[in-house]
Amino acid sequence: MPRVTRGTKAHSRRKKILKAARGYVGGRKLYRQGRETIEKGLTYAYRDRRVRKRDFRRLWIVRINAAAREEGLSYSNLMNGLKLAGVEVDRKALAEMAVNEREGFNQLVAVAKSKLAA
Repeated sequence: MPRVTRGTKAHSRRKKILKAARGYVGGRKLYRQGRETIEKGLTYAYRDRRVRKRDFRRLWIVRINAAAREEGLSYSNLMNGLKLAGVEVDRKALAEMAVNEREGFNQLVAVAKSKLAA
């Protein structure tokens, strides 16, 4: 049986890692440190794709709360009033309205206030 040499596989694997490590500083351009850094970076990328969604939701809630408090309503009361009124607008759209379309947002606040009072 012929002997198998695995040099090309290992070489191409290392070459792929070193190509991904281009632009790194110092020893991170070497194979071992480069591989560790790339693996860590991919881990962060995977994690932060989920964290980004949380961060945006928090940002939208802060914006909605600030705009609602200017109208004399807290965030939780606004969301409760909209739910009672049957208004299904997501937080992203509400935050956009709070920043750019103030009249429409104020109409939604009025709807929420009327449902809370009733």
